[in-house]
Formats: sequence, structure tokens, C-alpha cells
Amino acid sequence: MSLETSHPDKPRLAVIFGGRSSEHGVSCLTAREILAAIDTDRYAVQPVGITRDGAWVEETATWGELAPGTLPEVRDDLPPFLWESLRDFDAVFPVLHGPWGEDGTIQGLLEMADIRYVGAGVLASAVSMDKPFTKTVFSAAGLPQIPYVTIRPWEWKQDRSRVEDRIRALGLPVFVKPARAGSSSGVMMVDSWDDLDLAVTTARDFDPKVIVESAARGKRELECAVIQQPDGKPVASVVGEITVAEESDHEFYDFEAKYLDGTSLNVVPADIPVTLSDRIRTYAVQAFEAVGCEGLARVDFFLTDDGLVINEINTLPGFTPYSMFPRLWEASGVPYAELVDRLVQLALQRDTGLR
Repeated sequence: MSLETSHPDKPRLAVIFGGRSSEHGVSCLTAREILAAIDTDRYAVQPVGITRDGAWVEETATWGELAPGTLPEVRDDLPPFLWESLRDFDAVFPVLHGPWGEDGTIQGLLEMADIRYVGAGVLASAVSMDKPFTKTVFSAAGLPQIPYVTIRPWEWKQDRSRVEDRIRALGLPVFVKPARAGSSSGVMMVDSWDDLDLAVTTARDFDPKVIVESAARGKRELECAVIQQPDGKPVASVVGEITVAEESDHEFYDFEAKYLDGTSLNVVPADIPVTLSDRIRTYAVQAFEAVGCEGLARVDFFLTDDGLVINEINTLPGFTPYSMFPRLWEASGVPYAELVDRLVQLALQRDTGLR
């Protein structure tokens, strides 16, 4: 698939994927689905890959059938793509999950070049990628959350005993996560303090900044998707629930359950009371607006024995076969291809510069 220069009347769309983060393969899966859904009778499309080493190439995204348990990746033997060429396009659809893509970096590049693009801007992307900062914003917006502790890079080396005291105050079990990663990469559940050091070390392999969260009792994982309407007003989808198959070996909804072995179960719509669903949908829109999001987001919640709490917001949710975001909108009356088209149209219509 290459840019159709013979049809200058078509909007020109670049889809960027891959990247340097641990979510490279997930990004490629997302891109494959999005590229298949885009109406090439309406848009001239150019797939643009970024290798694991950061090289930009003219991808084809034709990976074919994948072996079980494997993810696609951007090839490094393809013709180079000059990022400056993005100025030749009417809009860019960045599907770069994780750092160096979802965190405001690619958005900043596009903003500097006055290029329209799908999704959140620099600030919303950066804040939403950094879980502790997200929680600070949510707290200011009055959204309920579970207790947590942030481990800054210097603290674990120089002030470990004080940090461990703060973590132990959360009680067992806890979840230890990289502060700026997604797709459950580097996440470990700790139900013995003897395992805390290993969990923090694992998380720090992905990000020197770490967050430790209390594991809520009686937890159910509920998710809601948000998109903007043409007038800018955000609207929420139905609510879905994430579970892991009983026969699975996974203790929680981790990377393998999400993307590799198909043991995650998406229940859409979730079996919850209407009043709870309405509250989640209201909170999802509030979270979207609190971080200044644009275009799209998925907002995740926990229903605990103590009530409903917000977990995080994802400004670039996956579009893979297992992904909740497109499933939520399908159940809300917006099929996959129409959803992709709406997002592209939003990007084409919005102004560059300050908005």
C-alpha cells in the first residue's frame, strides 16, 4: 500500500506505527487493523513504520498470518521515509503506543510542523502517559482513586527504606508498574514483601519511575470509551468489563492475556446496574476533559468492595482484535470502519496551532 499520488483530490493520510517502546508489536497490530479499515476510495494512505531502533521507513504492513504467540514488527530493510515528508499529508494517524509516541513526543513533532493528526495533543498525551501525574489531575477533578506511592528514580537508590515504609502502608497485595508504560508491560502483582525488590527492578527495566498501587478488594475491571463529536463535545460509549478466562494461568489482565493467547474476555456491555453505568460514563467524560484530551480515549475503572474508583486514561487505545475500545463503540452503534473514519475526519477538521 503506497500513497496514491494519481488522486490529488483525495485527502492524504499517513499512518505511523511501530516505534521504540516495548509496545512496538501491539502498535503494529493496531496499524494492521486500522489500515484494513480505511476506505482507500476516500483517502490516499501511506503506512509509515518506525523500527525498534527509531528509523523511519516506508512500510507495507503486509505481515500475513502470524504464528501463535508472536507479534509483527517494522522491518529495517525498507526504503527510508523522511519525517519532513509528513508536511505533504493532510493528516497523520499516529498509532505509536507507549513512550516516544503516546506520550506527546510525536505530537510535539507534528505540532511544530503544523500537521493535523488524530488524537490528544502534547500536554494531554504526556500527562495521561505518566500515571502519577494523571492521578494528580484526577484528584484535582474530584475523581475517586485507589491509594498509591510513586517511586522516583533517585529514591529507590538513595532513600529505599523510607519508600518501602510508604509502600508497606498500602498493605498487601500491591501492583508495581512502570509509571510511563502501557499494555501491562513490566507490571507485577506482589503478595509477599519478599517479592517487592524483584517487582520494582522489573518495572524499572521499562521506566526508571515506578508507581505502586494498592490492590483493591473485590475488584472488577470496567472500561468506557470516549470520542469527540464534530462540535468538540466528548461522548461516552457503553461500559464493558475485562476478565481473564478461569482456565488461564494469568493472575491479572497482563500483556499475554491482552495480546498473545486470547485468554482475556471482554464482556460488552458489562453486567452492571444502569445507575453505575451512567456514573462511569459521566466520570469517563470528566476524565477526558480533565486532562484536556482530544479525539479519543479509553478510561479504565475498578469496582471494589469500597466503591468505584478510576484507574487510568489511555489516549491511544489499541485497535487489535482483542481491544476493548472498538468493541465498546461497536456495541454503541459505531462499527469499526466508521469509528476510524470519524477519527480521521476529526483530525482533518481541527485547527493546527493553539486550540
